[in-house]
Amino acid sequence: MTLTRGRAKTDQEIQLDVLAEIARDFRFKPAELGVEVDGGIVTLTGTVSGFRKIGEAAELATGVPGVRDVANELTVNPVATFRDDTAIARAVRNALEWDAVVPDDRIDSIVRHGVVTLTGTVDYGFQRKMAADAIANLNGVVFVNNHIRIVPPVRSDADIYGELTAALRRRFPSEDLDAIVDAGTVTLMGTVPSYRIRREAEGVAWATHGVQALTNNIVIA
Repeated sequence: MTLTRGRAKTDQEIQLDVLAEIARDFRFKPAELGVEVDGGIVTLTGTVSGFRKIGEAAELATGVPGVRDVANELTVNPVATFRDDTAIARAVRNALEWDAVVPDDRIDSIVRHGVVTLTGTVDYGFQRKMAADAIANLNGVVFVNNHIRIVPPVRSDADIYGELTAALRRRFPSEDLDAIVDAGTVTLMGTVPSYRIRREAEGVAWATHGVQALTNNIVIA
């Protein structure tokens, strides 16, 4: 949709753009998702075939210009994904073992009524995320509780700050971004033009060696 320069999108225009993005994304069937917009706030409704699609749909919507926030009311179809917990647990273990980045020998899982709870420890934030991603779309999984703890190698705050800010400058040379590091906890600061860049900056921070926790205070302007 072409937008006249300087004119804010109407809710109807935003709705049509979100629906268009969903329609051209091979991961979704158009009939799965409903989209309502009120004051730039998008509400997603409907039933999808897998847990991962809930987050993917929200990310798709937040990337549409004009969207301010997303209320995600999507649910997983329990009939389409039915599988007994023993079979799910076996599939979870296989998925963790097959992922070369995930230290599967340090991660445990509990499955109850399709809800998977992950526990254990990893060195880095991206490993924690990838462990959940590896199982989120398995048949039968309706939700993932990620309780994996990050226990990184000991590293000074100054070293973490140096690596992180250098990575942010390389990745986003035109953005005004900075960080505070205190005992391995990173607080991201600055202003960016989109949710996509805000999320990507968070990913850069989690990929920095030594980061134990993260607060994203980057503002969308």
